[in-house]
Amino acid sequence: MSAKNLDSYNRWRNKTVAFRVSPEEDEQLEAFVKMSGLTKQDYITRRLLCRDVVVQGNPRVYKALRNQLVAMLDELRRIENGAGVDDELLDTIHFIAEIMNGMKEDNAYGK
Repeated sequence: MSAKNLDSYNRWRNKTVAFRVSPEEDEQLEAFVKMSGLTKQDYITRRLLCRDVVVQGNPRVYKALRNQLVAMLDELRRIENGAGVDDELLDTIHFIAEIMNGMKEDNAYGK
């Protein structure tokens, strides 16, 4: 059994929720978690409860974004060679655009 943890509202997190996903869904979830800079638990909890996922820029998030952009470039090259666009790629592009837009807004306020 895992250790009990307190959440940000000083409540014990001692319930376990588990579900199955496909390998493709797992890959997409892992990419979104890495790009968010959150733990997987925090990311999933925020998404399930319809809360905003606010990305805090740090070297780990930067590296995840860079790696995801490289993977997207490979996918776009594959598409250029005649293959179709899948929904996961479009979702990833949308998520990265949201992150970059948020970084742009933060930068404007930081000046």
